[in-house]
Amino acid sequence: MPQRRHYRQRAHANPFSDHALHYPTSPTEMDWSIHYPKYFAGLDEPIASASSSQETKRVEFADIGCGFGGLLMALAPLFPETLMLGMEIRVTVTQFVADKISALRIQHAELAKGAVPIPAIAASPDGQPVIAKEAVLGGFQNVSVIRANAMKFLPNFFQQAQLSKIFFLFPDPHFKARKHKARIISQTLLAEYAYVLRPGGIVYTITDVEELHLWMVKHLDAFPLFARISDEELAGDVVVEKVRTSTEEGKKVERNKGAKYLACYRRLNSPTR
Repeated sequence: MPQRRHYRQRAHANPFSDHALHYPTSPTEMDWSIHYPKYFAGLDEPIASASSSQETKRVEFADIGCGFGGLLMALAPLFPETLMLGMEIRVTVTQFVADKISALRIQHAELAKGAVPIPAIAASPDGQPVIAKEAVLGGFQNVSVIRANAMKFLPNFFQQAQLSKIFFLFPDPHFKARKHKARIISQTLLAEYAYVLRPGGIVYTITDVEELHLWMVKHLDAFPLFARISDEELAGDVVVEKVRTSTEEGKKVERNKGAKYLACYRRLNSPTR
């Protein structure tokens, strides 16, 4: 399994830099078979070779600035038939996530065949080891990562109302006022998020910086196509706990006994104001 110490990179990258990125001119030009070979035939393969489910399958979860992929790895077994994509601008970090996904797919393919020892087991009532369902469910075939600048090219990858969940977990706070334009949540960018998120879809935000939390809440509250979800409703969302605890940054905040500020918003069908 890839080790993080071999993939060192700066904590953040400048989203306005001229990064050498590859992106489709439109979502229909994207070859998803590279990322999800189980679900898609290659662009050079005849359409007839793909099943009807392959033809209609689309990415539904997007983790913007996915870092080392902790959330993706946590959600993949919970939603084994839901395609999810991490978008990360840093080269080395993206490579780490890609290598980890590849290693997990190989490992779990072997697990499914019983060719290697089970790494995640639980004791049955009679004391015999049994496979923990989360260890093999889906085999991580539903998760992938791509190097991309979501602040510039998100609509190039996703069609209107395609996504059901978008995650912004511990984003760069850009503390200096002159850097606030680089924050991942802004009125301009919210229009793009609303475009790719289907009505009823959810935006998840979390940070350990209270000022950034208030900034994101202010902009989301002001945007007419988003409505904040109450804490009572979030208590029944199985994703929330993973949002709080599965990322490297979230674990670091936990170790340091820091605060985490969560705010989630539902995409409305039509503006309310």
